[in-house]
Amino acid sequence: MKPPLLVVGHGTRDEAGVADFTRFIERLGRRMPVEVAGGFIELSPPPLTEAVAALYASGHRHLAAVPLVLVGAGHGKGDIPGAMARELVRHPGLSYNYGRPLGPHPTLLRLLAERLTTALEADIPHPRPAGSGGTAVLLVGRGSTDPDANAEVHKVARLLWEGRGASGPEQGPGLATVETAFISLARPSVAEGLERCRLLGAQRIIVLPYFLFSGVLPDRVVAEAAAYAGSHPGLDVRCAEVIGDCDGLADLVAERYEEALAGDIRMNCDTCVYRIAMPGFEDRVGAPQTPHHHPDDPAGHGHGHGHVHAH
Repeated sequence: MKPPLLVVGHGTRDEAGVADFTRFIERLGRRMPVEVAGGFIELSPPPLTEAVAALYASGHRHLAAVPLVLVGAGHGKGDIPGAMARELVRHPGLSYNYGRPLGPHPTLLRLLAERLTTALEADIPHPRPAGSGGTAVLLVGRGSTDPDANAEVHKVARLLWEGRGASGPEQGPGLATVETAFISLARPSVAEGLERCRLLGAQRIIVLPYFLFSGVLPDRVVAEAAAYAGSHPGLDVRCAEVIGDCDGLADLVAERYEEALAGDIRMNCDTCVYRIAMPGFEDRVGAPQTPHHHPDDPAGHGHGHGHVHAH
């Protein structure tokens, strides 16, 4: 019998985001032939430790843990493995295979394209620009202090644009450009990204959040885009939905589960700040990885590094 799937999320202070995660775990449970559990490493219930404890109590001693993250930043590289290391201490005899982040992946590109098309076809009282050359997309990622993670968001933007450019073969809406911005920790900001699109001649800009579920940061993307649109009344600025709970995302997690079991994780280590001395990040090489403190994990007090994010 195959081991259960443990889906590990970061956590969010947004109730809608927690509900999205819960529904997604339920979807996976209906679609997969193995037991599925999910938990967060910080900020909100259900905590990871409860999910692991439930699987352990059911008799499981080996798990396949898939990080529910889009890019290989600090959460996937350090925080989640640190939290899992703590669970191995708590549960004697427990072991796990670790999966890789979800993106970049063709399924994510397809889901992003679907969200983009929905936003383009929305009945919004703005004039439709003549020709595809007036439409730009601003892909907005979370932002990270890990340069490799930020670079991966740029890669997704380029992959999304390929084949959809105004001068190339059209597969869906033709796009003048797909630019990149970040909502925190990295630049360009949302406003800076929108301004770049405008200066490049865009008459309409689709803000495309590169986020899995609802949350504080996706809401901030919408608010900042609305503020920019308010100061540029002649510009058609629209916000697409997040990727969300859907079968496509479930299929991708199932794929990462199978890869983890086979030991096929293909992590990108060539530009990882924990392995090589990237300019400006030399102090990260070999840095110890410690888990976050989760408010619903009383045994975790004092083990985490205590920093708090808004998600």
